[in-house]
Amino acid sequence: MEVGKTTLGQLVDIMAERFPGQDALVYPDPGTRYTYRQFRDVCNQAAKGFMGLGIEKGENIAIWANNVPEWVITQFSTGKMGAVMVTVNTSYRAFELEYLLKQSDSTTLILVPGIRGREYLDTVYKLCPELNGCAPGRLKSARLPLLKNVILIGDETLPGMYNWDEVMALGESVSDRELAARQASLDPGDVTNMQYTSGTTGFPKGVMLTHTNLIGNAVSLAECMAFSEKDRLCIPVPFFHCFGCVLGTLTCVVSGAAMVPVPSFNPAKVLETVEKEKCTALHGVPTMFIAELEQMNQRGYDTSHLRTGIMAGSPCPIEVMKAVVNKMGAREICITYGQTEASPGITMTRTDDPLELRVTTVGRALPNVEVKIVNPETGETVASGAQGELCTRGYHVMKGYYNMPEATAQAIDKDNWLHTGDLAVMDENGYCKITGRLKDMIIRGGENIYPREIEEFLYTHPQLKDVQVVGVPSEKYGEEVVAFVQLKDGQSATEEEIKDYCGDRIARFKVPAFIIFVAGYPVTASGKIQKYRLREMAIKQLGREAAAKIVTA
Repeated sequence: MEVGKTTLGQLVDIMAERFPGQDALVYPDPGTRYTYRQFRDVCNQAAKGFMGLGIEKGENIAIWANNVPEWVITQFSTGKMGAVMVTVNTSYRAFELEYLLKQSDSTTLILVPGIRGREYLDTVYKLCPELNGCAPGRLKSARLPLLKNVILIGDETLPGMYNWDEVMALGESVSDRELAARQASLDPGDVTNMQYTSGTTGFPKGVMLTHTNLIGNAVSLAECMAFSEKDRLCIPVPFFHCFGCVLGTLTCVVSGAAMVPVPSFNPAKVLETVEKEKCTALHGVPTMFIAELEQMNQRGYDTSHLRTGIMAGSPCPIEVMKAVVNKMGAREICITYGQTEASPGITMTRTDDPLELRVTTVGRALPNVEVKIVNPETGETVASGAQGELCTRGYHVMKGYYNMPEATAQAIDKDNWLHTGDLAVMDENGYCKITGRLKDMIIRGGENIYPREIEEFLYTHPQLKDVQVVGVPSEKYGEEVVAFVQLKDGQSATEEEIKDYCGDRIARFKVPAFIIFVAGYPVTASGKIQKYRLREMAIKQLGREAAAKIVTA
C-alpha cells in the first residue's frame, strides 16, 4: 500500500489478502463480526448494489445514521465504486438536513429510522411527501429535485424507499468484472468523502476529501500510535465526523486492526465493550473520557488491555489525561489536533512522549506534514515560542469546499498553506500548544485575552470539573470575561470564592468578571463545545443585549 497511489477500494482488497482471518469489524451486541476477507466481500456486494441502483462515479450519497455496521460498509463500498459519501451530522433537524442535501447535490440518502425512535423517517417524509406515492428510486421531490433514492437501513419496507437488504440484493445484477472495472477507473486524487464542518459558526461547508487525503492521514496517525494488526480499537466517537471515520475506522483498516464501534455513546456500554473485546485502544473527546471515569467510580471494569487511543476534539484538562493514563491504563494515550479541512490530523503526540508533553501540548507535525506559526496580520513566520496562527501544508489538505470557491481561497493560500484560524505557539522542538481561536480572542480595554489560558488556570481549582471561557460585550471595556463553570459531583463553590482563587495568580484583567454555574455545555454531535451559544447565553443572562449592539455597530 502506497499513499498517493491507493484508493479506499484497493486498500480493502490489500488488507483482505494480508489479514484474511483477522477481525475487521466487530459489534459485540448484537453479535455482528466480519473478518477482513468477509468485510471485503460485503463491501463488494454493497458497491455492486449501489451500481445496480444506477449510481455513477462522482455522484454524492448522503448517510444519516449513528455508528451502525452499514455506515462502515457504505464508507468503503463507495470507495470501491466511486461515489462520494456525504456524512450527515446525527443531530441535524429538517432545516439542516435540507440545506446539506441541497448544497451537496446528493442523489441518494441512506438513513436509520432515528436515534431516539423514528424521528429521521418523520423528517424525511415531511421534506419529501412525494415518497408516499412513488416507487423506490423514482422520487421527484419539489424541495430536493436531485434526490432520487432513499435507502432505509434495516429490512423494514416503507413507501418510496428501498431497504438495505433490497440494495444488497440489487448487487446480484452487477458482475464482479463490472465492479473491478469501476474500481480500476478511480484515481487516488478523486474526492471520496465529503464532510460538513460542524457549524459552530455560520452555515456548514462541505469539505471535499480524497482517497489520498484520508489514507495518508490514517497511515500517519497509525504510525504515531504504533498501531498494528494486534490492536483492537473501541470507537464511540461518531462516524459522521473525521474523528470516527478517519482516526477511527480508517486508521484501523490501514493497520489491519479491529474496528469495535459503539453505536451511540454511553459510558457504561463503552467500558463493557472495552472489557468484553479486550480493546487495546479507545478514542474519545475529553467529555467522553470524563463520563467513563465517573462510570468507573460506580463499578469496576477490566480495562487492563488498553494501551493507547486518541483524545481530541477539544482541549484536554490535565487531570483528566492523568486519570486516563493511571486509572484506565491507557499509558500511551495520544493527543491529536486537527480540523476537517486537514483530513483531519495535523499534529500529534507520540506514544513514547513524556506525560508532560502529552498533557501540555498537542504534539508535533504528523509525518510528511508541514506546520508553521504565522503572524495573522503579516503572514510572516513568527519566532519559536511566539503566538500566531497555525498553518499547515501537505498531502492532508482538503481539495476544497464543495461549490464554494471563494471560501476555499480564503482557507488555502496561493502557496497551498491551509490557514486553520487557530492561535498557537510552537517550541524549538516543534511541539505546539493551541492557545485559542482568532475569533475567540477577547479584547478587554485593549488587552488581548486568550480563553484557553484562563481555562487551563481554572482547571487547577480543586472543586471545578470543567470550565469554558467566553467574552461578553461591555460598553466600558469592549468585552469582559465570563467563565461557565461545572463543579465536581458533591462539591460546592461560590462566584466570589472562584474569583478569590484567581487572586494574584493571574493578571487582574484576566480574572472573570462573571462566573456562571452550569450542569453542562451546548455541544455539537461530535462533542465540540459551541462557544458562540455560551456567549449568547451570557449576553441574555447578564442583560448585555444593548452593549452587544453598541460593540458590533
